[in-house]
Amino acid sequence: MTTGTELINRFEKFANPRLAEKWDHVGLQVGNPDQPINRLMTTLDVRPETVDEAIQKKVDFIFAHHPIMFHPAKDLDTRNPQNKMYAKLLANNITVYAAHTNLDTANGGMNDWLADKLHLRKTSSLVPAGNDPLSNEPVGMGRVGELENGMSVQEFTDYCMNTFQVKGLRLIVNPLDKDKKINRVAVLGGSGQEFYQQAIENGADAYITGDVSYHFAHDMIANHLVVVDPGHHIEVIAAHKLAKLISQWQKENNWQFTVMESHVNTEPFTFMVK
Repeated sequence: MTTGTELINRFEKFANPRLAEKWDHVGLQVGNPDQPINRLMTTLDVRPETVDEAIQKKVDFIFAHHPIMFHPAKDLDTRNPQNKMYAKLLANNITVYAAHTNLDTANGGMNDWLADKLHLRKTSSLVPAGNDPLSNEPVGMGRVGELENGMSVQEFTDYCMNTFQVKGLRLIVNPLDKDKKINRVAVLGGSGQEFYQQAIENGADAYITGDVSYHFAHDMIANHLVVVDPGHHIEVIAAHKLAKLISQWQKENNWQFTVMESHVNTEPFTFMVK
C-alpha cells in the first residue's frame, strides 16, 4: 500500500518546499504520513466543514493548498473551533498536508493553472524567484501573458467573472482608463497586491489578484493599472488540478488508493448588490 510519505516525496519533486516563502508553513500539518493512504481528498481550505466531509467520506489523507496551522495553538481547548477541528482530525486518523506558496511558485503549479484558465499565451513569471532546487529551472510567482484577442475593460471584467465563475468581483480602474484596451494580463492567485508594480514593469494592461486593500487600490488607480479582484477563492482550481496530478502519478507508480475532490464551498464572502 502507498503511504503518505511516498506521495509527499513525489509531490516535493514537483513543488519543493524550499520554493515557499519564509513566512509560510507548508508540508505536514497534522497526523502521521507513514500510515497507508486509502482515501485521499484534495481541497483549497481545511475548515471544520471540510473535515466533517472527510470523515463522512472516510478520507484518511487531506491534500490542501492553504495550511491550517499558520499560527501555533496557544492551548488545546476544544471549545475553540480551530482546536476542535484538530482534535477531530487526530481522532479520525486523518493526515493533512499543505502545499501553499511552493505550489504558487512551481512551474506547472497554481499560477500556470490560472493563466491556462484565462487562455493566456506566451506566459512568463511575474515575480522571479530564482531556480528550482532540483531541476535548476527558473521559477517565479504569478504569470504575465497575452490574451488571444484584445478586450475593453468591461469585456475583460465579464470575461474574468465567467472564467472564474464568480457572482461578483471588484474592479479597480482610473476613470481615464475606462476605454483602455486590455491585451497583456498579469495574474497572481491569492493575495498579490504588493506585486502590482511588477505587473506594470512587465507591461500588463490589467492585473488579476485577490484581497486588494483600500490604499493599494488608490495607488493602482494613480498608476493607471486596471485591476480585477475576483477574490482569493479562485484558487479553488487547486482541488481539481491536484486531484488530476495525483491521479496521474497513481497510474505511473501503480498506487492503489481513491482520489476525490472536496465539494464543500469554503468561499467566506457573499456578494451583496443593491
